[in-house]
Amino acid sequence: MSSCSSQMDHAEGAPSDVHHGEQIESASLCHSPAKHMSLVEETAFVSSVLSAQFTAQFGLGQTLSILHIIGDSFNITNPGVLSWLIAGYSLTIGSFILPSGRMGDVFGYKRMLLIGFTWHAIWALIAGFSVFSGHVLFIFARVLGGIGPSISLPNALALLGATYPPGLKKKFFFTLFAALSPAGIVCGAATSSLFALVWWPWTYWSTAMALLLLTIAGSYTIPDPTRSTPPIKIASGKDAIRELDLMGATVGIAALVLVNFAWNQAVVVGWQEPYVYVALILGLLLVPVFFYVEIRVSFAPLIPLDAMSADVGFVLACLACAWSSFGVWVYYIWQHFEIIHGLSPLLATAWKSPVVPLGFIASAASGYLTGHLHPATLMIAAELFLLISAVLVVTSPPDQIYWAQLFPCLLVAPFSLDLSFPAATLMMSNSVSREHQGIAASLVNSVVNYGISIGLGFAGNVEQQAIKGEENSFETTLKGYRAAWYFAIGLRGLGLVLSIAFRIKVNRGQPPGDKDQACV
Repeated sequence: MSSCSSQMDHAEGAPSDVHHGEQIESASLCHSPAKHMSLVEETAFVSSVLSAQFTAQFGLGQTLSILHIIGDSFNITNPGVLSWLIAGYSLTIGSFILPSGRMGDVFGYKRMLLIGFTWHAIWALIAGFSVFSGHVLFIFARVLGGIGPSISLPNALALLGATYPPGLKKKFFFTLFAALSPAGIVCGAATSSLFALVWWPWTYWSTAMALLLLTIAGSYTIPDPTRSTPPIKIASGKDAIRELDLMGATVGIAALVLVNFAWNQAVVVGWQEPYVYVALILGLLLVPVFFYVEIRVSFAPLIPLDAMSADVGFVLACLACAWSSFGVWVYYIWQHFEIIHGLSPLLATAWKSPVVPLGFIASAASGYLTGHLHPATLMIAAELFLLISAVLVVTSPPDQIYWAQLFPCLLVAPFSLDLSFPAATLMMSNSVSREHQGIAASLVNSVVNYGISIGLGFAGNVEQQAIKGEENSFETTLKGYRAAWYFAIGLRGLGLVLSIAFRIKVNRGQPPGDKDQACV
């Protein structure tokens, strides 16, 4: 036990709330399965777990790059319908992550991770076969397919959190998890661009086959982490409702889906349709109902309020601004490449490829900085990088060469995202007990993925309003894209203000005698 305590004391310069959480968990986390793995076993385990992040982002990138090819095959001309092909996938990822994390806590992280891979594979297969039906089936396949990553992502992070004690190795794998996000998007874009040269459905069929192979491999390479408490036994439907908080999950998912659906569907049909604003009103009304159920009714709430703090709240609010604006960035940067600059999907992927090595560099830097700087400081840096990347794009002339402003934008963007995600994930993981690692991972991932989808819905409405009543032309399209970019800049400005407010709060709360030791 003394060696464990020593390891805890060397959690490099962690913020006080995180360090306290590490001390609480030192006894249970020291006896981790990682101690009993050989190098080969550990490599296979980590590869299987990290593939959850890679495949989730692969699923986003594979549609982004060939969005207009898919749209042409279905005769889709409405930009709002095209954006649904992206927003729908992120919608279900963000909406179903919280209950998926709870299921992992109850049924086992490994089991739920493999179920997530299998679910994703089934709907990727259906997405490919939708070419024989129509775009409605494709959209449903994408929306339902997003449930697969919503199951695999929090349980993959929970496996890492439950397998490794707080320390350098855990930080390394968490930052590597974040670095695989741009790599997954670009690899998905490159693969689908190549398959589109033959027939685009093959990108989804090949993804389904790869996911099934990952499921089989993971069943052998991923050990079940030992638990410090006996697993919860569910003997009846009443037990399931109580332990899984099905009431809270139902209300929460309904609220998230209705609000998101309203904003993204308004881009397609407009706000004049009654069902759009009715969906928005119902969704907003369900939000306070969800918190009432969690606080007053639920036996085991999805969100453990005792693990929450003002610091965590600030970090999640900053994440929401950052990743909502990222939803705008990741969608409109592809539109900028393919529509404004007229690139093919494969060449657009080549233009985007610098984010892959820079993503790994940014994650390595983030892994070092999270041990030395307070999350508020990292968030300030992340929001600044986001702001710079958006300004570079929106001010670039359509006939300007790639190297002038677009390339610098791609150099800056990975540092913004890879500073924000690991800091929030590590703080949440180290702040809750081992049995609630799924919930900790779920909170961060839910904000990240839901933010991508809702941000895209907001930007789509801004774009439409900016060009309302104007004739379709190159100039009109560029004007709409720039309006969406300016909205993203506003989101990033709000995130920056929140980050600075958080930094001021931390400084004011620091005892005078500890000023020199405060995280900068």
